[in-house]
Parts: sequence; structure tokens; C-alpha cells
Amino acid sequence: MATVILLRHGRTTANASGILAGRLQGVRLDDTGVAQAQRAAERIATAPVAALVTSPQERCRQTARAVAKAMGGLATSTERGLAECDYGDWQGRPIKELAKEKLWQTVQRHPSAAAFPGGESMVAMQHRAVTAVRRRDAAVEAEHGAGAVWVAVSHGDIIKSVLADALGMHLDLFQRLSVDPASVSVIQYTAERPYVLATNTHAGDLSWLRRPEAKRRARRGATIGGGAGAGSAP
Repeated sequence: MATVILLRHGRTTANASGILAGRLQGVRLDDTGVAQAQRAAERIATAPVAALVTSPQERCRQTARAVAKAMGGLATSTERGLAECDYGDWQGRPIKELAKEKLWQTVQRHPSAAAFPGGESMVAMQHRAVTAVRRRDAAVEAEHGAGAVWVAVSHGDIIKSVLADALGMHLDLFQRLSVDPASVSVIQYTAERPYVLATNTHAGDLSWLRRPEAKRRARRGATIGGGAGAGSAP
């Protein structure tokens, strides 16, 4: 029953200028993105974070460094499974130009059928991202125990695909989800099912993830009627 905080990187120069960055080198946070990452880090620092993992892209590593600093120097590891989607020939091109491509409509309406020229398919993207998150989650729980909390810093489409999997949504519906720069989403994995505890949040501390040990062990399925919430006594 580990819990993962999914953090999207802050706004980048590419985001601000309408460019699909993909895996291009040299894409960094702009001033707004730096401030966003700092605010997100302050929120996350209120949670009992045991591990911090990041995509290899620089914008995510910058965001992860803000979290590590806020956590007093928490060690950070890189996970290639959290890397940005390989958009192939699309990366580096203006979004307004890509929106005129026939593939754009497939990405919007039937992403399970979309494969980027010279890159990867969206199905492959989701598979390797979900596999990486679930593998890391199991490792964190094995090392730090039930109730451990960890952070994965990644990208919009990656986080949306992981949330879709946790919600039991077909990939063709994942465009219904929003994951803004520096937003926080939270998933708790259990042997029975994943529980999506938050999506696309921008404010509020995460101290409610400091659940009493007894409450961590108590979950045996969804509570009929909704339950009393994370902040209630066990």
C-alpha cells in the first residue's frame, strides 16, 4: 500500500512558446516554471516522502531538485520509464502546426491508435510508464513498508496515462484528464486495486498523507458510503 505523488514538471520555455518539446535537449523551466516547482516542493515537503524519482529530461530533474532541497537533501534517482513520450518527428515543432496534421485528430479521439512517426505509439508509452510506476511502487513498499509515500516527477501525457490506468479508463479516454505544469496527483496502490486520491491539484499541503500506521493497514476495499476521510481518527 505505497502511495505515489505524481508531479508534473514546471512550465518550460517550450510550453510558453507553444513548441512540442518531447525529448529535445536544453528544454528548461522558465521563471514561471521555477516558481511553480518551488511551490509544489513546499507542498510535498509536508508529506512523509521516502523516495524521489524523476524522468531523465532536464525540466523534470530541475523540478525534482526543488523537491529534494525542500525535503532537506533527499536523494534522487532517475527512471527512464518516466521519460517523456518519444514524439519522434513531431518533437520541436509548433503545436499550431501539428494541429493541422491528420494524426492530431487520432491523438485527440483515439490515442490507442496513434503512433508518432519516428517515435513510439501512445499504447507503448502508457505500458512502459505504468510498468515503471508499479515496479517502483512495489520496491518502495518493500524497502520502506506499507504506507510509504514517494514522488515521481514526470510529464503531462505520462502522468495522464498512469492516472487513466489507475482509474480503469481506456487509453482512448485519457484526454479527458488534465495535468497542468507543477500539478500534483496522488495514487495509492493496493493488492485489490489502485485508489486515485487526488488529480491535478495546485494548492494545499499534503500532510494528510501522514496516515496513522493502524489506518495504513486497515484498508480492505472501498468503504461503503464513502467513509470518514483521511483526516479522521482510525
